[in-house]
Amino acid sequence: MTHTPPSLRQNAAASSRADHARPKSKGGWAVQIFGEILITVGLVLLLFVVWQLWWTNLEANATQEDAVQSLSQEFKQAAKDQSKPSKTSDHATAEPQPNWDPQTPEITAEPGHGEAYGIAYIPRFGENYQRPLAEGTSTDVLDALGLGHYDGTAMPGDIGNFSLAGHRQTNGAVLDRVEEIQQGDHIYIQTAQGFYTYTVYETKIVLPTEMSVIAPDPAHPGAQPTERLLTLTTCHPRYGDTERYIVHAKFDSWQPLSAGAPDEIKAAVGL
Repeated sequence: MTHTPPSLRQNAAASSRADHARPKSKGGWAVQIFGEILITVGLVLLLFVVWQLWWTNLEANATQEDAVQSLSQEFKQAAKDQSKPSKTSDHATAEPQPNWDPQTPEITAEPGHGEAYGIAYIPRFGENYQRPLAEGTSTDVLDALGLGHYDGTAMPGDIGNFSLAGHRQTNGAVLDRVEEIQQGDHIYIQTAQGFYTYTVYETKIVLPTEMSVIAPDPAHPGAQPTERLLTLTTCHPRYGDTERYIVHAKFDSWQPLSAGAPDEIKAAVGL
């Protein structure tokens, strides 16, 4: 075994102490400070990502669940009211329920900004998928209530294009699985007037500037609409926003709340 002479060990120790004692140059301090700044910025960015992808979803999901429960109770009462016999005198008259045409839906009136007025059911996202619908597409609506209705577009059941927007990865991630939607899938909208069934006929990806997708007739912007359509819009790709993912659906049928829910969503609705 080779031993280091005591004199050499002493010289090395003295040199090390001298290095520690020697003050850092301006360049050394700059490198250290810059490194600490990078670490701090990295931690801040990490916390921001956690907040965006986790905490905002927790908050929004709780708000949306409360909204759905409140609307569900409201609609159950509306269904009971629709089923009540009319009164022509002091005594209730048991009259047959009026006929309703599945191709002639009642039109939902446009509510005030930020007001929740409906529930969307998309079975492709799971049998328990239920999200509230609210008026407007500003951040105060989309960040809290999920699906927002573009002002000025058609309302459920009306001729034109009932257009909705929703976040994909944050604030409830209401349209996170939008790419799974296929032609022929159903999208159900429930309001105080009843259930509106739409069938998907097209999905596509466009630039954010392509506003024709929410035109009354997306295939012929500027033309007078003749069909009852529904459009979903959200960001694309999944963790970006350079494009928009679009789902187009056509009206299939309508039924009042008193007729019960469509078979595909009966378990989720509970009516």
